[in-house]
Amino acid sequence: MKKIFISIVVIAMTALTTQAQEIPERKREAFKPVEKAKMFDKKELANLNLTDEQKTKLKGMKRDLRQQMDELRKQDNLSVKDYRDKTETLRKDQQARFQSILTPDQKTEMEKYKDARNAKGKEFGKKKQAKMKEELKLTDEQLARMTENRKATAEKIKAIRDNDTLKDEQKKEQIKEAMKAQKKNMKSFLTDEQLQKMKETRKQHKKKENI
Repeated sequence: MKKIFISIVVIAMTALTTQAQEIPERKREAFKPVEKAKMFDKKELANLNLTDEQKTKLKGMKRDLRQQMDELRKQDNLSVKDYRDKTETLRKDQQARFQSILTPDQKTEMEKYKDARNAKGKEFGKKKQAKMKEELKLTDEQLARMTENRKATAEKIKAIRDNDTLKDEQKKEQIKEAMKAQKKNMKSFLTDEQLQKMKETRKQHKKKENI
């Protein structure tokens, strides 16, 4: 009888441990990109020269947002898409509330900052692309095909994430397959030497990130 009781306890503990491991894993992998999204840009706020009254209101908005996000994270039954959609709704609501406390001049300044940030992002993308072309010794045709390949994969992954008929595990598996297809496609227009160089470059970047 004692052995049977111990066996039941062991099985129950194993089930609880497995469940505890699965839930955080789902949240960490699927929700992390969403939770990291910034609702307010510190540099943007600094350029607006907010008044003390505006800062107080903004502080209240941030507090409300934290509470809303905490409540959202507690809803373990949400799919990845539902979680993303609700987070996006919260973001838009906060932006609308923030816009309502700004003066016309501050709104104009904010638009200028966003335009400059977008331009900077595009310029960074071009420099990164040029560096990759130089490192891998890519031809113009290879670079164009690589860009198109990545764009097609990004669109495919977005479609998978937005598909409500798929479960989280199915989405994860299909995204994994899309990434495999991208790598396989690159083998059709890159040389073995270029593929090896790309692999080494990625390893070096990961080491720098972990330092």
